[in-house]
Amino acid sequence: MTNTDNTFGAAFAGFAASSLCLGVLSTQAYSYFKRYPLDKRFYKWLVAGLWLLEVGDQCLIAHAVYTYLVSNWGVVTILLAPPVWSLVLQIMVGVVTGTIVKLNYAVRVWRFSKENIPVTGLILLLTFGELGVACWYTVKSFQLDSLANIGSEKNLGTLSLALGMATDVVIAAALCWFLRGLRTGHGKDDSVVNSLIIYAISTGGLTSVISFTTLLLYNFMPDNFIFMAFYFVLSKVYANSFLAALNTRRVSRGRGTDAETTTMPTFLMVGKVTQRTIQLDPEAHAQSPISPGKSDQKSSLSPMQSHTYAEAW
Repeated sequence: MTNTDNTFGAAFAGFAASSLCLGVLSTQAYSYFKRYPLDKRFYKWLVAGLWLLEVGDQCLIAHAVYTYLVSNWGVVTILLAPPVWSLVLQIMVGVVTGTIVKLNYAVRVWRFSKENIPVTGLILLLTFGELGVACWYTVKSFQLDSLANIGSEKNLGTLSLALGMATDVVIAAALCWFLRGLRTGHGKDDSVVNSLIIYAISTGGLTSVISFTTLLLYNFMPDNFIFMAFYFVLSKVYANSFLAALNTRRVSRGRGTDAETTTMPTFLMVGKVTQRTIQLDPEAHAQSPISPGKSDQKSSLSPMQSHTYAEAW
């Protein structure tokens, strides 16, 4: 007898969790357009596109869950029928979102590494490899005679999830490695770099853990839908991490509202320049009325550190 808790129940739990993630994503998208009205048009379209993709992804999840839990309420034999089209198509939409986000992080690696071709090329190879395998998995899933046989495509599904997890690890490791080169020895500068390293580890670690958990569940428990619950939220975690990076920028060149003092450094801030500026005391050229005998060549040197954060976009 089919256990409805780890099949229909797990799918419903995944739908609820992904709905919550979509709510967070919508809030971040609203915050982005409100705080950065002068940002580049390309990234405005990118944010809008990611949000629309995830809204579409959530609609597909909702349709699949509604089909299994409402339209076929109590009909357990629905699991023996071919998978509903929306459930299969959702796989592809989720991978597209992850691919877009990973390509943007690949650009970050490219710039932080001073155009390192091997590392950036490896990230691109893994990213497009995952996309290709996911496309083939989607095609094969449409050909399934029964949803209960979804485990028959375990090899393709495992490879796709493994490639995604490997990409996250490589991106996080590459960013941490190349960010080390931005350290200058100044406490304030190094604290920014350390914050970026922590952000890289936490973001890559979170998506890697979700991918790894989905992979394990899919391999060891393919007969239930618990792995689907984790996969439902995966693409939204990618999108949220990207928008979080956009919304925590310190903007420059008049873009956005940088009057806020609580913004944190992100990967969108590169080109950090630390320099010491020598300023001449304007009063040093004038003879002191109290000490007229002092030389008019007197000057004072005041070291000043200036930190310029330029956007990488």
